[in-house]
Amino acid sequence: MDLSRATWRKSSRSNSGGNCVEVAQNLPGAALLRDSKLGTDSPVLAVSPNHFTAFLDALKSDRLDG
Repeated sequence: MDLSRATWRKSSRSNSGGNCVEVAQNLPGAALLRDSKLGTDSPVLAVSPNHFTAFLDALKSDRLDG
């Protein structure tokens, strides 16, 4: 997958901290996640947009228990 066109973003709540999760959702068929402290050297996790949406919904509704 060509990541050169990925547009990465992180939460506005992360301020200038370097330990954040960045997300790119502008490439077709994938939601991409990486660790901001490693930048372009970070490994990238690619998941389907549907799975990423389900994960976010679970986070927002507090359905994830350790």
